[in-house]
Amino acid sequence: MKTAQLTFIGGAGTVTGSKTLVETAGGLVLVDCGLFQGEKRYRLQNWDPLPVDPASIDAVLLTHAHLDHCGYLPRLVNGGFRGPVWCTEGTRRLAAIVLPDSGHLQEEEAEWANRMGFSRHRPALPLYTKDEAVASLERFRTVDFNTPTPIVEGLRATWHRAGHILGAASIALDLERPARRVVFSGDLGRSLHPLLLPPEPIGAADVVVTESTYGDEPHHDGTLTGVSDGVGEVMAEVVNRAARYGGVVVIPAFAVDRTEVVLWHLDRLVAEGRVPDLPVFVDSPMACRALDVYRSELEAGSPEVRPELRGRPLFGAIDPVPVVTVEESKALNARRGPMIVVSASGMATGGRVLHHLARRLGDHRNTILIVGFQAPGTRGDALRHGARQLKLHGQVHEVKAKVVSIALSAHADQSELLRWLASAEPRPEAVYVNHGEPDASAALVAAVTGRFGIDAVAVTPGQQVRLGERL
Repeated sequence: MKTAQLTFIGGAGTVTGSKTLVETAGGLVLVDCGLFQGEKRYRLQNWDPLPVDPASIDAVLLTHAHLDHCGYLPRLVNGGFRGPVWCTEGTRRLAAIVLPDSGHLQEEEAEWANRMGFSRHRPALPLYTKDEAVASLERFRTVDFNTPTPIVEGLRATWHRAGHILGAASIALDLERPARRVVFSGDLGRSLHPLLLPPEPIGAADVVVTESTYGDEPHHDGTLTGVSDGVGEVMAEVVNRAARYGGVVVIPAFAVDRTEVVLWHLDRLVAEGRVPDLPVFVDSPMACRALDVYRSELEAGSPEVRPELRGRPLFGAIDPVPVVTVEESKALNARRGPMIVVSASGMATGGRVLHHLARRLGDHRNTILIVGFQAPGTRGDALRHGARQLKLHGQVHEVKAKVVSIALSAHADQSELLRWLASAEPRPEAVYVNHGEPDASAALVAAVTGRFGIDAVAVTPGQQVRLGERL
């Protein structure tokens, strides 16, 4: 009989590209199917073949709709995968926005590289197209939270609320042979997320696979459910500076969830009279569509949303202006401040925010507000670490604008990860730490071992773990 095992394909030793293969007697299942992002050495791995034939994979289970967890799906389908993609309804709704946008951006980037001649490839090709991304959505099947779902023979999966973004879940796998419960954290949200309920407890688990994005540090942001904390103070200072000098605040923000949280903070600051009501523009078609999903879920009283927000409009003091067309975006670039522009991508790896950075970086009156984790090698990380020049679309731009960084993360920090792991009853036999940079993963391993006395290890790419065997 085939031995059940895990193989860590992506999200091992880095914070993107999450893919874990679960091999059982009943078939092959892939938990998450993410893109590698950040440094070029990681991005190039998106072009590498998987260690297994995509056609041999029976099902994909998604924890949530961020690209580093679902963005490889069109490539998987192109490679021959024909099984179902199981996820929550919230994940399906957001993935239907995120994946086609990813394909569109990749087509645009390949076209730009060919036009400007700065790609070594002739011609430069997209990893996948918008049409291929749309086609991959046909494989999606939805599940309800807390409802065991048969996946392959001898394997059931249950999605539990993770509080990271709408639809985000931890996934518990119940195997019959061997009789084991394996829980994947996915990306865990903050216990004090301003819009969403916190992650559900683990409960019973023999093995836990946990993310470690912030496994080595706490978030120094007080409470995210009010603006009397450090985040609110810094954001107020940035907005008031823009109003005083007629500057533009450019906020690179992930289109899904981060944009909503940024706008929520601005809304509270305006409502409390701590900043003027400057024009706020959301320049990202994907972010605008995701914003509509969040609005509808709040107004419909989604059980993922904090009870006090159910049935209410998302914003009461500000009226964000959606910027959808290219013409509208170009017009925004020609506009003078003071104003606030929220645009994707959150790490400045692509998208319309690059044009805003190119336009605004050279003016000392402007501010670039970095609002969360920046993977090493990204432009956002370079700005956060004080880069004085930034290369955008093949041209070098001087950084004269003020750069400010705040910890506005939708990821649990070390204390919250440990609190979630402590909710496992009884203690699991082993904890495998992935989806983190090496230092972050190593720090969480040390914390888990020291606090709980549990066998823990930071996984490496390609590492295989036989279920039922101790570390």
